[in-house]
Amino acid sequence: MSGDDSRPQDLHAPVVELLGLVAFGEMLAFERMARDAALAPDLRRRAMLGELAAVEVDGYRRVAARLAELGVDPQDAMAPYVGPVEEYHDATEPKDWLEALTKVYVGDRIADDFLAEVAALLDAPDGDLVRRVLHDSRYASFAEAELRDAIAEDPKVANRLSMWARRLVGETLSHAQRVAAERAPLTALVVADNGVQKLFQRLTTAHAARMNALDLNN
Repeated sequence: MSGDDSRPQDLHAPVVELLGLVAFGEMLAFERMARDAALAPDLRRRAMLGELAAVEVDGYRRVAARLAELGVDPQDAMAPYVGPVEEYHDATEPKDWLEALTKVYVGDRIADDFLAEVAALLDAPDGDLVRRVLHDSRYASFAEAELRDAIAEDPKVANRLSMWARRLVGETLSHAQRVAAERAPLTALVVADNGVQKLFQRLTTAHAARMNALDLNN
């Protein structure tokens, strides 16, 4: 083989890194919804999670198809992220329905903000694809509405959920920093704009606004 091998995975390494992370996130979101459905208090909410899970499957298929277009096996692109992402979810396993919803509202939204920031640095069609997949935030909107109703019904739950949210944000940012640091092409994308510190400041600011919206900053 010649020394100037132009394999697609070499030419598109940063893109492949981000798409692999997004694809695995979509796959895992589907699996998590199946587990969260067991915590749902009624059949209406269980059915809702089933509908939302189908959205995650569609997102995975779209990203996987793009990876295939680039000549990359989706499994190979996702593999580096299995350990770090699953470790995060193992460390933040919710105990009940409201904790599961808070994890979506806090942890998932921070993760989506991080991915959207990185996607903004990609050219079309890849950046557009990631933003379209992340833009479908029906589960986050559903979680927000459910949490708002639960807190209105019993304001005392806000204290418990505030503590859970603080743990979630710490774990989420810690694992996001670890992933960005361990994957060189992804790190190159992150620092290409304004640097890691400013990026995480923006993530923290957006998170604080969401917490304030539900009065979860007690």
